[in-house]
Amino acid sequence: MILAKKLKMTEIFDDKGNVVPVTIVQAGPCVVCDIRTKEKHGYNAVQLGFLPAKKISKPLAGKLKENKVKHLMEFHVSKPEEYKIGQEIKADIFKAGDVVKVSGVTIGKGFQGTIKRWHHHRGPMSHGSKSHRIPGSIGSGTTPGHVYKGRRMAGRMGHVRATLKSVVVVKVDPEKNLLMVRGGVPGLVNNILEIVKR
Repeated sequence: MILAKKLKMTEIFDDKGNVVPVTIVQAGPCVVCDIRTKEKHGYNAVQLGFLPAKKISKPLAGKLKENKVKHLMEFHVSKPEEYKIGQEIKADIFKAGDVVKVSGVTIGKGFQGTIKRWHHHRGPMSHGSKSHRIPGSIGSGTTPGHVYKGRRMAGRMGHVRATLKSVVVVKVDPEKNLLMVRGGVPGLVNNILEIVKR
């Protein structure tokens, strides 16, 4: 498990000469900021901090003490005794061929209509038609007299948490803390990701 920052997408060639689309992410270094145990907190987890922060709130500064970090994320673990506060976790915990789970927030699309958001069909585009891209009827007036829950309508699209469950690590650069994972990952460039070994 590690926190990472999405850098860019590119292509590389494998041993057979095939083109492989990859996303380059900066994985770590992350620092263990806190350890949660079942005896004290009711569950086992570790809190990882990522990227140094210039300014943080006073309560958080008191909690983090020496490790002033910009992003703080908690991961559930089965053996919290294997970690120590201040310990660094880097990209070298992964190797080429590992299958990982990548989570992040997808790109926000803003407020969109039903055609883009739900792939509805448009109306006729000929002269005289008054229903080109409008949603149309959303229910009958008399019975039931209201709109059913779950009706697909216009609204905000994207900017939701998404998880890719079987992403393959293609290449690891432990010196620069870089991972190359096959295919795309959620979010824009500089998006913060959670990467967990499966």
